Amino acid sequence: MSHRNPLCIGLSLAITWLAGNGWRRADSRVEDIHSAGFYAGVARRAEAACLDFLFRPDALYIDTQVLDRSPGFSSLDPTTLLAALAPATERIGLVTTAATTFNPPYVVARQLQSLDWISAGRAGWNIVTALDGSHNFGDAPMPPSEERYRKALEFTEVVQQLWRSYPREALLLDRVAGRYADAALVQPIDHRGPYFSVQGPLNLPAHGTGRLPLFQAGASAWGRDFAARVADAVFAATPDVAAGAELRQDLRRRAAAHGRSPDAIRVLPGLSLYLGRTASRARDLYEDTHANADQERKLAYIERLLNIDMRGLAPDQPLTSAMLGEAGAPVRSQTHADLLRRLVARERPTLQQLLRRPEVCGSAHWLVVGTAEEALHEIIARVEAGAADGFIALPGGALESLDLLLDELIPRLVARGLFRKDYAGETLTEHLGIAP
Repeated sequence: MSHRNPLCIGLSLAITWLAGNGWRRADSRVEDIHSAGFYAGVARRAEAACLDFLFRPDALYIDTQVLDRSPGFSSLDPTTLLAALAPATERIGLVTTAATTFNPPYVVARQLQSLDWISAGRAGWNIVTALDGSHNFGDAPMPPSEERYRKALEFTEVVQQLWRSYPREALLLDRVAGRYADAALVQPIDHRGPYFSVQGPLNLPAHGTGRLPLFQAGASAWGRDFAARVADAVFAATPDVAAGAELRQDLRRRAAAHGRSPDAIRVLPGLSLYLGRTASRARDLYEDTHANADQERKLAYIERLLNIDMRGLAPDQPLTSAMLGEAGAPVRSQTHADLLRRLVARERPTLQQLLRRPEVCGSAHWLVVGTAEEALHEIIARVEAGAADGFIALPGGALESLDLLLDELIPRLVARGLFRKDYAGETLTEHLGIAP
């Protein structure tokens, strides 16, 4: 297979260990999730393990239907949080999320360039079109996926033009001659497109340590093509090896079709880790976390994505593709609907089995429940199958999973030569091996 050494590894700051019953644990520190100090402690530990980056997803709404028993996407603004973490760290990358559907590109360009300055070249941008939250930005309904990605492509192009509009070399700072900058190098972009009209230039110079790496989250057909055009890394839901290998091969093929090197794009699946010092402890952690899960919500979720009435099925009755409704009806996430249909076609699961799958229990992410050693072998299998270039860790159930990730799993990857022992550079661009 073709993969780069070392692997690219990030840590999500999306408090995934508080999902389900996790927040109810005495040691969950749920009281601290809106405190920058808590995340600073996590960031310093991740940096001590030499992880490539911290990754902060975002949601532009709060789910009040689950707020009585979970945080419901309540969170600090990701860019503000990562700016607060910059002075608490020195080398680890800081990847924030900004949606292209609702924000103005000039504001996002300035925010990200500011984060790059504050962090001395460690900023990255996770580009999303957003699946929810349109009601917080006016009365218009959420645009369809095709339109969102067309807008995202123009948005991204505008942001990149703005970053280039005030190059670092324009700064002269010549005190003797009294010349602050070479104004001839600072030029408007004069962009006029279907979605945006932006004159520019940006009112902040580039940091000058290389371009900001671009991440993308979304694996629909439109999302894949967008990623193949612009992304350096893709955060993806790939619940099994076959899904990861198919996605990686498709993205590499699409990147080549757009004139890019296939190696220019890295597939970084979300890795949901329920880790214990023993396998039985890990299983207990997973089961405790998901005990008393809302079965009614799970059934409703399956019904929406598969267009089928699940209420009449016996728990041990296999589900087949022939039983599913027509595909193509509008759904919140076509990616998750496709993954669920693929699972049914491949495995013919019973209803009881389906309700326990990550495609239904979580966000369809790769799930490992076990010891650090067992997780190591799962990661090696994925890499050898060509299904991943690394991963973004999503510790689950308890902070114990985060501890074992940093203290046991990462050192095992280092010992196997799959991850580096020390940082080789100062910026996120250098960590990812991106040419300036």
